Amino acid sequence: MASDNLEMNGGADRNGDAEVPLRENSRREPRPLNMNNYANKKSVAESMLDVALLMANASQLKAVLAQGSQFSFYVPLVTLISISLILQILVGVLLIFIFKWNLNDQRMHYKLNVMENFATAFVFIIVVVNVFITAFGVQMPVPSS
Repeated sequence: MASDNLEMNGGADRNGDAEVPLRENSRREPRPLNMNNYANKKSVAESMLDVALLMANASQLKAVLAQGSQFSFYVPLVTLISISLILQILVGVLLIFIFKWNLNDQRMHYKLNVMENFATAFVFIIVVVNVFITAFGVQMPVPSS
C-alpha cells in the first residue's frame, strides 16, 4: 500500500484498488485579481443599494408630505429625509467618479482613496439619519371618508 499522495473520498479505481493516486493539479493558474474590475463591481453594488434607499426615502417623504404639517414630527422628518436624499445623491455622484477613474493609474490612488473615504463617511451618516427617520416613524395617512 503506497502512502504517498493519495486522494481521499475520490472515485476508487474500478479494479478494486481503494487507493487512487492524487491527480496532478489540473486547475488553471489563478489569474491575478484585476483591481479595476473588483472596484467597479463594488461600486455598482453600492449604487444599487443607494438607489433602493433613495426610492424608500422618496416614498417616506411623500407619506410625510401627504400627512401635512399637523403631523407631530413633520418638520424633523422632512428635514431628516431631505438630508438623507441629498447625501445619497452626493454618494451616487462620488461613486460615478470612482467607477470612471482607472484604479491602475498610480497618480489617481490618492484621489480615489479620498473619494472612497468620503463616500464611506457619507454612507455612515445616511445610515444614522435613516435610523432616526425610522424612530420617528412615517405612517401613510388614513384616507378620510
